[in-house]
Amino acid sequence: MLGWTLTFLILALLAALLGFGGIATAFAGIAKILFVLFLILFLVSLVARSARGV
Repeated sequence: MLGWTLTFLILALLAALLGFGGIATAFAGIAKILFVLFLILFLVSLVARSARGV
C-alpha cells in the first residue's frame, strides 16, 4: 500500500511539473488517502500484535 502511495505522489509531482493542475491535485488527494489508510492499518496491526503477546 505504501508503494501505491509513492506511485501516486510521483505521478502528482510529474503532473504538476507538466502543468496539469487538476490531475496533480487528484493524484495528491489519492496519495493522501492511501497514506492515511496505510497508517491506520499499520497501527491496527501493531495493536493486534501486542495483544497477542508476540
